[in-house]
Amino acid sequence: MDPVLAADLAKLRDVLGAAGRYAADVVVGMGERPVVAPTGVEPVGLPEAGLGFDGALAAFTRRWEPGFSGSAGPRYLGFVTGGATPAALAGDWLAGAFDQNAAAHDGSAAKGFEQETVRWLASLFGLGGAHSGAFVSGATMSTFVGLALAREWLGEQRGVSVAQHGTGGLGPVAVFSGAPHSSVHKALAMLGLGRDSLRPVPTLPGREAVDVERLRVALAGVGGPAVVVGNAGTVNTVDFDDLAALARLREQHPFWLHVDAAFGAFAALSPAHAPLVAGLAEADSVCVDLHKWLNVPYDSAVQFTRRPDLQVRVFRNSAAYLGLPTEDPDFVHLTPENSRRLRALAAWFTLSAYGRDGHREVVERCAASARRLGDLLAETPSVRLLAPVRLNVVCFTLADDPSPERVAEVSRAIAATGETFLSPTVYNGQHALRAAFGNWRTTSSDADRAYRAIARAMG
Repeated sequence: MDPVLAADLAKLRDVLGAAGRYAADVVVGMGERPVVAPTGVEPVGLPEAGLGFDGALAAFTRRWEPGFSGSAGPRYLGFVTGGATPAALAGDWLAGAFDQNAAAHDGSAAKGFEQETVRWLASLFGLGGAHSGAFVSGATMSTFVGLALAREWLGEQRGVSVAQHGTGGLGPVAVFSGAPHSSVHKALAMLGLGRDSLRPVPTLPGREAVDVERLRVALAGVGGPAVVVGNAGTVNTVDFDDLAALARLREQHPFWLHVDAAFGAFAALSPAHAPLVAGLAEADSVCVDLHKWLNVPYDSAVQFTRRPDLQVRVFRNSAAYLGLPTEDPDFVHLTPENSRRLRALAAWFTLSAYGRDGHREVVERCAASARRLGDLLAETPSVRLLAPVRLNVVCFTLADDPSPERVAEVSRAIAATGETFLSPTVYNGQHALRAAFGNWRTTSSDADRAYRAIARAMG
């Protein structure tokens, strides 16, 4: 054995203890870490002789650690970014320690562990027992899986198996959505259906929610099976399609209903917001991103479906040594990956540690913090809100000069304060900024600090 590796093995408890103490210091100080960090570290070559863990940690601390941002902290309001609860972080460490390949059941309880965690999540989102699921790397891959099943369903309606024979016999495909996330375009490109298969449907006036009547007309014009991508929480304004109404449309027109509930699914935890996701259980496939509002480390998401048989048909692995799918198929036959990190460990630990009540409190506190910032901005003459604060995102523009140059200038000035970070966006043709609340540590006092940074940046 290499002598440096052997030395680290001999003092393994010290190595892991040092890593734990260092990580704890990082997490404890995350709240005061600048939300935007400097970049541009000068690269060096690969060392010939290893530094050992102590030397590697020292090199990382000196060269790279200063450039790691506080994006896991309470005032990083860009995109929809969570953090990692204490139990989730510990669970993620244990995933590395046990290093289970959760693809198959042979010789490990990892498969049953993931299945239990998926059932817990289905219950959390009100899906019940009709949906099965699996962990994937993020919302994009969850959407990819859901639309891969939709593609196979379309083939089933036309008497062909796309998974077996390819898309040649599929014919034209129509995918309808009101305000689709960019990952939908990406998934359609990867699936060979093409970005042009997505047909935008008008939304309700002043909303990002699809106009159900206009969708009905569009479906009638297809004259055959189609795909509908519903939204449970849009990126800019957290708007929700009327999912129950979408599901009822299937009584008139055949289509596969995929719902993008990447972070909006968590509305189900709050009695005040649960009506927003009424009808989610009627979806054929559902995307939920866990490294957002569940606050588990990257990368983690879950996909749900009512048609696991189609999932096996698409993702079945043919290697003899991995076995054939059974009535209870291994995950190697259900997801794009053959080798899979046990992502369920982090989710199981945070769900077990804090339960439904703990995660409901996080959702409600984040929503209250968003309303707090929205109220403060609504009282600021130089700012104009572009939508009501429906859940956890505040979308606004500048009242005096909403030009792209001025919005970009303010965005940079806000980031330069180190206090908060907001994502620039375009909503209804207007350049804007959006603040998304999703971190388990965020409070109303963080909303106040973010507001002061915004006000200071606008002069």
